[in-house]
Amino acid sequence: MTIKVGDKVPTVEVHVLADGAPKGISSDEIFAGKKVAVFGLPGAFTRTCSAKHLPGFVNNADALKAKGIDSIVCISVNDAFVMGAWGTIQEVGDKVKMVADGAANFARATGLDVDMSAKGYGIRCRRFSMVVDDGVVKSISIDEPGAFEVSSAEAMLGAL
Repeated sequence: MTIKVGDKVPTVEVHVLADGAPKGISSDEIFAGKKVAVFGLPGAFTRTCSAKHLPGFVNNADALKAKGIDSIVCISVNDAFVMGAWGTIQEVGDKVKMVADGAANFARATGLDVDMSAKGYGIRCRRFSMVVDDGVVKSISIDEPGAFEVSSAEAMLGAL
C-alpha cells in the first residue's frame, strides 16, 4: 500500500555520506521536528533526474525555505557513495540532503518502489515528492512511470 496524506513516514534505515564513508541514519532523524520537502527518483545520474528533478530543488531551495520548508531531501535507490558523488557534481552544497536508499528500505516501506528489472535497473523508487511535517505526510505527488510532471520543485512551490 502506498503512503498517503496523514500517514506517518515509516521508520527505516537509510544512509548518507559523512566524512567519506556511508553512515546509517533513521528516517525518524530526517523527519522529526522539521517540515521537510522530500523527493524520490529512480536513479542518480539518470537523464531526467540529473537534468530536471534534482536541479529544480537545488534552484528553488530558497523559495521553498521561504514557504516554511526546513530541509530538502533527495532519496534514491543508490548507495551513499553514488549519492555523494552525484550531489557534488550537481553542486547541491547544503541545499539538498542526499540520502541513499541502497536496499530500497524506504521505497518498499512507503509503497513507492517499482520493479524496473525489464530495463536492467532492478527495484527502484518511483518519482515522487512530498511535504512531511514532523514525520507526517502533509502532501504527496507521484508521477506515472516515465513521466515528470507532478513531482517537480515548481509544482510543490505552487501547492505550498
